[in-house]
Amino acid sequence: MPTTKYVVARADEITKKYNTRDPFKLVNDLGISLFYCDFLKQKGAYKVILRNRFIFLNQNLDEVSKKIVLLHEIGHDILHRSEAVKVGGFREFNIFDMRDNRTEYEANVFAAQVELDDDEFLEYCNMGYDIQQIAMAMNSDINLVALKTDILISQGYRLQKQEHKSNFLKYDK
Repeated sequence: MPTTKYVVARADEITKKYNTRDPFKLVNDLGISLFYCDFLKQKGAYKVILRNRFIFLNQNLDEVSKKIVLLHEIGHDILHRSEAVKVGGFREFNIFDMRDNRTEYEANVFAAQVELDDDEFLEYCNMGYDIQQIAMAMNSDINLVALKTDILISQGYRLQKQEHKSNFLKYDK
């Protein structure tokens, strides 16, 4: 089972190797096929079919959500590909719910680490920005910012723990 430290290291490795945090460039560079779907509730899905990797993204999401969901699904590709092969992809009912699912938590940590640059994040913290202001300044989601705070705390940074919803990317009911 990967640790947060391992997930962060993999995310950093990917951003360094491809010199980008842009999920649309990453999905292309990684050779993953991206398809837009008109899902009613689901935000995204990752599947491996005959060794071909696919991400299905809800075309009705706002731009911020599309970025975060795509990074989350790329996280599954990087961290959980062998598990996805075994089960034929990840099922929609547990997508994005971190409460009882290790893989969803890890994919969210991956997304937070890729999207939110440590130095820029810490600069906003030093300027006294709160979690909402950081989310707005970094064009992200407040829950992903809270998760990034947890990541930095686990690395020894003295930040105030932030509350976040564990299922913030789960499909809408």
